[in-house]
Amino acid sequence: MPAARPLRPAQVALLFAVAAQFLFSLFVTRPHKLVFDEVHYVSAARALLWRTHLANPEHPPLAKALIAGGILLFGDNSLGWRIGSTLAGTLTILAVFWIAWLLFARLRTAVLATLFAGVNFTVYVQARIAMLDSYMAAFLLLGIAALLWSMRAETARQASRRWLLGSVLLGLAVGCKWTAAPYVAFAGIAFLATRLRDGGLDRRPLAEALGGWRQRHWPGLSAWRAMLTLGLVSVLTYLLCFLPTFLLRTDTVTLSTLLPLQRTMYALQTQVLPAHTYQSSWWSWPLDLRPIWYLYEPVDGAQRGILMLGNPAILWGGLLAVAACVYGWVRGENVKLLAVVLLWAASFLIWAAIPKSLGFFYYYYVPSILLCLPLAAAFGEFARPNLAGNGRRVHWDEAFATFAIGLFVFFYPILSAAALPAADSFKHWMWLPGWP
Repeated sequence: MPAARPLRPAQVALLFAVAAQFLFSLFVTRPHKLVFDEVHYVSAARALLWRTHLANPEHPPLAKALIAGGILLFGDNSLGWRIGSTLAGTLTILAVFWIAWLLFARLRTAVLATLFAGVNFTVYVQARIAMLDSYMAAFLLLGIAALLWSMRAETARQASRRWLLGSVLLGLAVGCKWTAAPYVAFAGIAFLATRLRDGGLDRRPLAEALGGWRQRHWPGLSAWRAMLTLGLVSVLTYLLCFLPTFLLRTDTVTLSTLLPLQRTMYALQTQVLPAHTYQSSWWSWPLDLRPIWYLYEPVDGAQRGILMLGNPAILWGGLLAVAACVYGWVRGENVKLLAVVLLWAASFLIWAAIPKSLGFFYYYYVPSILLCLPLAAAFGEFARPNLAGNGRRVHWDEAFATFAIGLFVFFYPILSAAALPAADSFKHWMWLPGWP
């Protein structure tokens, strides 16, 4: 019999999408009450849908409008509130696959990165709650994928169109939550750094290195046009996200009040808030020290819990992978290893500068996803199959993935709001002092 043809990347991506959508949608209506910050964002979505007033003005309206779309299609119930988040979670998983594929062109690395993201508890939990972060992350990661796709273009027309798409997606991400805004700057810096590196390798003058012709990456796209497109398109897209607020019956936003509204949003974002039980410092998030109970109470006839926690294998193992990737870059000058480290580091370290009076573990949501890239890259670079005592090959990446999946299964009851046997059942999963 002829050997079966290996799956193509698009087919693998489709399989991941189907599996992710099924996993995120399973029992998504549980519990049938608002959970954690859903009380803010679902209320704001209702206000947009019914055009009553400008609710939750500290955040842009796009994600709330998308939640409103779910309510419009499926009703003002737990399915309507959360169905959009499940789709956003699936798009996030797809984006991780394509980012890893476009960076490394290795199907095994792309599969590992996507699998790690899928069993990282943070993606699962956020894909099943009506919060802004799910939508923001989906647009953000799709934007990064589009910009990388533009980088790999073969013609000037392809590069321009894909760069435009990436700029729109980044603008949509900012239209969901301001924490996506620094990534617009990161994209510009990455473009310029790549062009200067390419120019140095080719010994080209600065003007030619920043020009559009005979380029290794983004053919036909000059630096000035790329920066102009990125800036103008992302800002215009962001402003267009406010169109639903122009239709409100009270607190109506107009062209004359749109910019002053941004100042009000900044003031609300940076106000000093009272201490919170689950607050934590930004430096502690990669260590998984202080997760958040989104829910822990009797509801729907049983004791249930939803813990926003990172998969210890992914978060702790990912930090080792970051160090390994830095070593691999120093040893072999593999710039792709450095790129995934810098992407994760930038997404994490911006929280040291963002002027928020309180920090919470769920702010680490995007970095926890991007950490899956250096984790997969490190296995691809360093983990070679070894012979076990019985002569069989041991694939360390597969062993680690199996362990990560096992942890997901173990923690599943307090990630999915499953029925628990007793009020103190949470103790079964509390590994560290800061977890209860």
